[in-house]
Amino acid sequence: MKPILRRIALLSVLAVAALPVLAEDWPFWGHDSTRNMVSNEKNIVTKWDVGKFKPNSEEIDLATAENIKWAVKLGSQAYGNVTVSGGKVFVGTNNESPKDPTIKGDRGVLMCFDEKTGKFLWQLAIPKLGTGKVSDWEFLGLCSSPAVDGNRVYIVTNRNEVMCLDTEGLANGNDGPFKDEEKYLSTPMAKHTLTATDADIIWKFDMRQELGVFPHNITNCAPLIIGNKVVVATSNGVDWTHTNLPNPKAPALCVLDKNTGELLGEEDSGISSRTLHSNWSSAAGGVINGKNVIVFGGGDGICYCYSADETVEKEGAKILKEIWRFDCNPPEYRTKNGKPLKYATPNGPSEVIATPVIYKNRVYVPIGQDPEHGEGLGNLVCIDATKTGDITATGAIWQNKTIMRSLSTPAIHNGLLYVGDFSGFLHCYDAETGKENWKYDTKSHIWGSPLVVDGKVITGTEDGDVIMLEHSKEMKLVSKIDMKSPVYASPVVANGTLYLATPTHLFAVEAKKSARKDTPHESTTRLVGHRSAGTASRHLVLEK
Repeated sequence: MKPILRRIALLSVLAVAALPVLAEDWPFWGHDSTRNMVSNEKNIVTKWDVGKFKPNSEEIDLATAENIKWAVKLGSQAYGNVTVSGGKVFVGTNNESPKDPTIKGDRGVLMCFDEKTGKFLWQLAIPKLGTGKVSDWEFLGLCSSPAVDGNRVYIVTNRNEVMCLDTEGLANGNDGPFKDEEKYLSTPMAKHTLTATDADIIWKFDMRQELGVFPHNITNCAPLIIGNKVVVATSNGVDWTHTNLPNPKAPALCVLDKNTGELLGEEDSGISSRTLHSNWSSAAGGVINGKNVIVFGGGDGICYCYSADETVEKEGAKILKEIWRFDCNPPEYRTKNGKPLKYATPNGPSEVIATPVIYKNRVYVPIGQDPEHGEGLGNLVCIDATKTGDITATGAIWQNKTIMRSLSTPAIHNGLLYVGDFSGFLHCYDAETGKENWKYDTKSHIWGSPLVVDGKVITGTEDGDVIMLEHSKEMKLVSKIDMKSPVYASPVVANGTLYLATPTHLFAVEAKKSARKDTPHESTTRLVGHRSAGTASRHLVLEK
């Protein structure tokens, strides 16, 4: 190469290297350990059309779509949120559209797709517990949002197990100490023969057997990775009567060694003994006052902060060191005229289902309930995370009760906080003061959480709309897209692509030249896909 060409080539490389790297993976629920759903990516598409079905099929005809990179069929319900890492896309669903025709019947399923093409790579088809609605509700599938760390992916199964899997599946061999995949995937009715499209289980930890957990309706958690630890909520809760706690001493939160699955610690704050329904929130992690912490919203409506590094011995168990606790329910939600208010009533107390967000030595979290309980009073709190002890009386920087019950994890960027509520309002608050700047009425229920990216805030609704507004103190609608099927999961962005899931399909949305000849957005066909008689229930659901 001539000297002048070498210099030009070098300058080109340096120029590219100087550009900010905005494309990034989305390996965890909430983007990173703080769970703040904000992305630095740019040039995200603002208009798209999901297209129509190919004749006599549930496959999307991309020629009729606009700005859809690829679309894949899931099961009939998909509540686990998407994660993207290492060129792969992971999502939880059920087995109503089997990828392996030899695996039949209701199961929770983790599916893995190629990020560029949407090609199916492998799956974990988890057998049901056999307990029915009480602990493993029919057809809800896998509600866990996977956490990816290097070549390992962590989930909490519908069987109440914490699992570590190889991101490559069995295609690169059977790694790790666990070698019983064939036995695990088989049922008394049908033995399964392993293939390259099955998951490779590295280790599993059964919380029912090891911790005495009684999961209520479904196990629901997005694992948190902190260093060499994986932190999970247990979903311990009430039984079918909704009044009895089968094991009030079982932990609501536990910590495992991410490499071996060894139990490293558990909470002993009495959460389960006070649990109103179940422990469905997911933990957040961060640094407060120079110390690594775990923040968890309990099924008792109290937010807790634990040391991520310290445990204390108690009766042979390793107990997480509690730093502080804060009751997120205002006193008037707990009692009236000296008498306790009944749970699941509009004015009564709520648990925490949304994931707490750690932001600048503060914790932000709303309260909420199972969607089947309907609408009711909510509360959004901003907690001073630098304090210690029971800080219910002293720890609130601000509280705002204009929000109704919420499943939605807040997203905070440039001093603005966005959060949805189950009554269908997307709120914009001042993160410093709690003052509401605006609220947008979606005229539907909101199950998922908002995403802030490229100067916009995005959320989905039960009616099937994806709402995109400007990231601003002034409310301004950018676009409203009909997905033609409910959007319960939260939007996710990774490497320039927006991922949106309906109960039946996953769409990779990316700007590209449309092949359509008709007018965009004119179709009203509902992409409901195949539904069995058991899929009518929309019990709980997501990590919010």
